[in-house]
Amino acid sequence: MEALPIPTETYKLGFIGAGKMAESIARGVVGSGILPANRITTSHSSPSRRQAFESFGVHLLPRNDDVVEESDVVIFSVKPQVVKDVVLQLRPLLSRKKLLVSIAAGVKLKDLQDWAGHSRFIRVMPNTPSAVGVAASVLSLGGAATEQDGDLIAELFGSVGKIWKADEKLFDAITGLSGSGPAYIYLAIEALADGGVAAGLPRELALGLASQTVLGAASMATSSGKHPGQLKDDVTSPGGTTIAGIHELEKGGFRGILMNAVVAAAKRSRELSQN
Repeated sequence: MEALPIPTETYKLGFIGAGKMAESIARGVVGSGILPANRITTSHSSPSRRQAFESFGVHLLPRNDDVVEESDVVIFSVKPQVVKDVVLQLRPLLSRKKLLVSIAAGVKLKDLQDWAGHSRFIRVMPNTPSAVGVAASVLSLGGAATEQDGDLIAELFGSVGKIWKADEKLFDAITGLSGSGPAYIYLAIEALADGGVAAGLPRELALGLASQTVLGAASMATSSGKHPGQLKDDVTSPGGTTIAGIHELEKGGFRGILMNAVVAAAKRSRELSQN
């Protein structure tokens, strides 16, 4: 039997797990006007987490059971090692009328669907820049999730950045690139700043310039329509400073190191998801 459509004008959203990622998503949804805060619920025992959600109008309920009963769309935002127990505990309440979503890294749709007792499930892989509204997220539809369900979830996660749809078989590679990728870039920013200090810049100025340079370059890559190689060529004059720096990066195997990092993280993601 085909699932009933989620009523887009009136649906209620619930978060099982009230951590930082859930907070980022809820803030984005409210801030973008997709849902008013009074249609979002969660539950948590920690006063600080309760206060974080209450500060922008989200309703706190006593138990996770209450959140599920109150919601049309339920996002499981708990740690991967506990998601099985949480879904199994709530299974009697997880009817096919409810659209279920998991952001637990490495937990496959097949398992989520088995635990929930139905396959109206969507898996989403966001990343930590969701906290500042510039996430790179990817979603994959479960067996009974409709295209309309996917569009609804894409709209929700689009409030904290950009979102793509992809086959779940690509999720380990996605984890290696966009899931772990922010850490690679933080390392690059730190190294660029250290280089600035080594060249004589004050630490605060070097870090500010490094961070803004990465931000600007990323904005150019996403908005200019040009290939990154072309953008690189645009700032690389014959015999100039930039090509001298690029030459050093190439001698050190810069590209290969980044490629290897993505492949290694993807491999580790596969290993963890099989355990």
